Amino acid sequence: MLSRRILACLDLRDGRVVKGVRFRDHVDAGDPLTLARHYRDAGADELVVYDIAASPRCRPVEPARVARLARQLDIPFCVAGGISNVARARRLLAAGADKISVNSPALARPQLIDELAAVFGSQSVVVGIDSRRDRDGEWRVHAFTGDAATSRALPRRTLDWVVEAQERGAGEIVLNCMGHDGVGGGYDVEQLRVVRRLCTVPLIASGGAGAPEHFAAVFLAADVDGALAAGAFHRGEIGIAALKRHLRARGLEVRDVA
Repeated sequence: MLSRRILACLDLRDGRVVKGVRFRDHVDAGDPLTLARHYRDAGADELVVYDIAASPRCRPVEPARVARLARQLDIPFCVAGGISNVARARRLLAAGADKISVNSPALARPQLIDELAAVFGSQSVVVGIDSRRDRDGEWRVHAFTGDAATSRALPRRTLDWVVEAQERGAGEIVLNCMGHDGVGGGYDVEQLRVVRRLCTVPLIASGGAGAPEHFAAVFLAADVDGALAAGAFHRGEIGIAALKRHLRARGLEVRDVA
């Protein structure tokens, strides 16, 4: 059985790590290099770095920033933000990122996923999906969510986009459940279970972690491959070593903390 992955997330804005609630009201959470080293040493399996201002401001992640992070890390890390073409992705991977993640640029031009997968292989291409349930009961995707002024709902159904993203070559899906983000009440297990039935590539849960039991619940009930958290880790409410001990006690396979 493959080990379940624990991912720490750094949302960057203007060179600092920030954390919001339901994608709004972001507050400063620290220095990215300091936090990256902390998660490396704490036992995170992967690090995800989102420049949340990049796509709304129509600019890419800075390769120099990625290179600085790469020099600090010996765990895999994924980079997202403003990656709208192959050239931008190539610069970030050359700077040391192991994977790149696309969200709003892929919604604007879905062929981007095909192009990235053709050049770099599906194993390097993650598709992030920011999803919220509408009043009619359907989950739909949102774009440019890094800035409340630019964030907008799209008519595209989340489930349709999950299927299309895989068909185009996505090697992994990160489902950001917007209604649960930053609240600490647990992952959106209902949505993740539905997506899991359609998702044949690794699926990462994002949004809602507030206690070790929330990780166990999403692994056991939704069968996700990994679970991502930010605020609960940043604030020290959940320690990764203790979390992994809790998951092992629940019968879940996780990687050892070095």
